[in-house]
Amino acid sequence: MALSHAKTSTLDIAFESDGPESGKPLMLLHGWPDDVRTWDKVLPTLHRSGFRTVAPYLRGFGPTRFHSARTMRSGQLTALGQDVLELADALGLRRVAVVGHDWGARAAYIAAALAPTRITHCVAISVGWGTNDPSQPLPLSQVRNYWYHWYMALERGARLVREDGKSLARFAWDTWGPAGWFSDAEFEATAKSFENADWADVVLHSYRHRWQLADGDPAYAPLEAKMTPPPIISVPTLVLHGGADACNDPTTSANRERFFKGGYQRVVLDGVGHFPAREAPEAVGRAIADFLTEPSR
Repeated sequence: MALSHAKTSTLDIAFESDGPESGKPLMLLHGWPDDVRTWDKVLPTLHRSGFRTVAPYLRGFGPTRFHSARTMRSGQLTALGQDVLELADALGLRRVAVVGHDWGARAAYIAAALAPTRITHCVAISVGWGTNDPSQPLPLSQVRNYWYHWYMALERGARLVREDGKSLARFAWDTWGPAGWFSDAEFEATAKSFENADWADVVLHSYRHRWQLADGDPAYAPLEAKMTPPPIISVPTLVLHGGADACNDPTTSANRERFFKGGYQRVVLDGVGHFPAREAPEAVGRAIADFLTEPSR
């Protein structure tokens, strides 16, 4: 697909768009460590279902760039959510459905919470809402899963991200799902997005800021205030979670109904790890298309 660009207040966002020209707009938000290739095997189902997809490279990934060297390379989650809304503005999308995985899921939730009149539906993959709070209780099994968060808080972890972030990403892919779920070529095609000069700074800031180990960009302070405590989401929401996810255990998205008042569904995909769109694209594509076309389900 051809690469396009859109300018927001801070970014030149690179994105791929495809599907029927008159189709309903659907924004696809990738996670970490990943990029827009995560949606490749899901796209045919979405396009056949009548959706025009927009898949941006998140800040710090691939060909997306900051306008100014003076802008803080923030990876805080509210910044990601604001990027979604500003990209929709730049593309003239008054109303749009959002599907997000991992970082993209958190961005989708935040966009839905901030602008419920703009977001028609929210689909979150591998992440539950209300899990951004640094004071949240965590079972020791999830503390173990978050080892890479804590490692990035150390200088040696930061050095790994800066000097050999690709190896950290590969280790995540190798260990967050059942063995043999991806090929070397698939990983290499996405790893090119980690060569962005801002990738390491955005990644380190994102994980450190989540645990109050780094200050946020003051520009997003008003949004941070709106997200604490996690607001109720009034947009119809679907959560898809791999039953074998070794990054975010599926229990982290369970029993979240209290955070939603616009309709809430959750599906656990047996035997699937942290990257459902790559591991089970037919099931994921069908679940998304069904939810967006028949939300009463």
